[in-house]
Amino acid sequence: MSFLPEEPVTALPGIGPARAEKLAGLGLTTVGDLLTWYPRDYEDRTRYSTIAGAEPGASVCIPAMVATQPYTAHIRKGLDLVKVKAVDDLGVLEITFFNQSYLRTALHVGETYVFFGRTEGEGRRKRMTNPAFEPQGVGHVTGRIVPIYPLTEGISNNLLTDSIRRALPEPGTALPDPLPDSLRAEHELIDLATAYRWIHAPESWEQLEAARRRLVFEELFFLSIGLCRLKGRRDRAQGPVCRGGRLEDYLTYLPFSFTAAQRRAAEDCARDLASGVPMNRLIQGDVGSGKTAVAAAAVYLTAKSGYQSALMAPTEILAEQHFRTLSELLEPAGIRVALLTGSTRVRARRDLNERLALGMVDLLIGTHALISEQVTIPDLGLVITDEQHRFGVNQRAALTAKGEHPHVLVMSATPIPRTLALMIYGDLDVSVIDELPPGRQPVETFRVHTDKRQRMYGFVRKQVEEGHQVYIVCPSVEETPEQEAQLPGAPELQSVTEYAKTLQTKVFPDLRVDYVHGKMKPKAKEAVMAAFAAGELDILVSTTVIEVGVDVANATLMIVENAERFGLSQLHQLRGRVGRGSAKSWCVLVSDARGETAQTRLKALCSTNDGFLIAEEDLKLRGPGDFFGSRQHGLPQLKVADLAGDTRVLQEAQQAARELLARDPDLEEPENRPVKARVIALFEDSPDIFN
Repeated sequence: MSFLPEEPVTALPGIGPARAEKLAGLGLTTVGDLLTWYPRDYEDRTRYSTIAGAEPGASVCIPAMVATQPYTAHIRKGLDLVKVKAVDDLGVLEITFFNQSYLRTALHVGETYVFFGRTEGEGRRKRMTNPAFEPQGVGHVTGRIVPIYPLTEGISNNLLTDSIRRALPEPGTALPDPLPDSLRAEHELIDLATAYRWIHAPESWEQLEAARRRLVFEELFFLSIGLCRLKGRRDRAQGPVCRGGRLEDYLTYLPFSFTAAQRRAAEDCARDLASGVPMNRLIQGDVGSGKTAVAAAAVYLTAKSGYQSALMAPTEILAEQHFRTLSELLEPAGIRVALLTGSTRVRARRDLNERLALGMVDLLIGTHALISEQVTIPDLGLVITDEQHRFGVNQRAALTAKGEHPHVLVMSATPIPRTLALMIYGDLDVSVIDELPPGRQPVETFRVHTDKRQRMYGFVRKQVEEGHQVYIVCPSVEETPEQEAQLPGAPELQSVTEYAKTLQTKVFPDLRVDYVHGKMKPKAKEAVMAAFAAGELDILVSTTVIEVGVDVANATLMIVENAERFGLSQLHQLRGRVGRGSAKSWCVLVSDARGETAQTRLKALCSTNDGFLIAEEDLKLRGPGDFFGSRQHGLPQLKVADLAGDTRVLQEAQQAARELLARDPDLEEPENRPVKARVIALFEDSPDIFN
């Protein structure tokens, strides 16, 4: 018997209200939810061995007969052991279970079971701890490829596996398949019902690969269809035509020359602005590559065509920084720049609104205060967002809605691979600024162990004595019980508040030290950042709240504690906080991590300053994960596709999407209507985009 995806989980045999409530904790309320709760990994339990033949450290299945009565040993409160011996023709297997006293009655002397686990020991005597087991010949938990699912408290892998198996369609039954038959035949994809069976209960690695390929293709195909339609919708809209100024004229006002990469990006913007179709462009470039000057070029061309621009920044201090920088760049060219933040007083706000309404402001810079109802920008032609992933979908949409299909320009110093940019930024065209302006010195990066801490503190003091400032970044905010037990001076997890106090009272009592973290109130946080920017502090201890932050040209040293706990791209962002002036700058990564992955990551950062190389390496090592918390973007999260490993399938799916839309742009043919329905459901966070 098979069940429809929309049926509740309680329709499945053996799932009553109690189990349904547990599953709901993972958001699994329908049969379809269970079918698409894909394994995060698989355990190979197909390898069998005798006791003597099992390699130490290998995970294998061993058929063995229980030879002794299981007994329980009470070690201390909260720790019980169940011990039992099992034998085969060639050896003895000593088995220990921790805190599973109920198993004492589950194993019977004289019966043969298959035990799966990691073996330890040499020769004919081996040990296993907490193995999975079942009577020989059953084959539910041994002798097969076992799926490992994402779990939550109160839900075991066995409970999920059992529930999902009940939901799987029986062989020979069909499910409504959203992929057209012709498309499946062309790309040699199995049907949906088979894909579900083989992804959750594969009988071979070949079945698993066929199921993954089908489901990855499906996911990326529908995403590609959605993004193509977004782009097509934009291409049909009429945007402001900005042909009133010349890029060459703007360049004459600059006190420096554009790099070749800046010029390319500015020319991309100029072409988009003049096209009559709303621009939707991402300017990607490392910290200090000159993105703001390119954005200023777009503002200049927009203003010379009679339109106004708005730039939204994630914090007040960053908005004020943009205001200073853009005023210097644009006011010599006659472009009028204004600032609006939460701190702007009522009278000044009223005056600013009047000037906006009269067209006396060409560029309005601010925080999310820009999207308040009182702010009207009558001739809004260009919207710029800085570090767009810091804003929610609705905030960006609210600013864009203040104009009639305005051009959109996004700036990001977070280098991300092209494939990932596609997923995160949707239908944006991408311009990359891949070179730094002349005169900028690359930041030298070193990794040090905690036993070199005193030497490092000496280097901090030297920088301060030379008139420079220092950032020290830690991964956590408050002390935890685990930290209290650690040795002072070499904690595993540096706490911002405690570490700052130690530095201030014991290490640098004569220097000006303060701290900032994300749990502080915004005004307190910005006051500390402003004091550091003004040179009133020597050392700023911080969490990654400074990752995207204020420009302090005088800061020459970035120290990252417990560096192994950060992503590579995040470490690169932090490093970009220094080296912003003409003085030589350094980044010191403090880590005692011995793991191979951690060492590879830190070595990669020390060997290059190229943000895009680092992002590619990060993607390989970490997988795409949730690069910025993708829920912010209004784009659906990927359940099964892996952008690091599935680029070939991505290209195939994108090509298939383009070809289908070329034949049937509105997806009106009967075979393609399920495609349209699926895409609209996929983008349910912003359903109006396809109206």
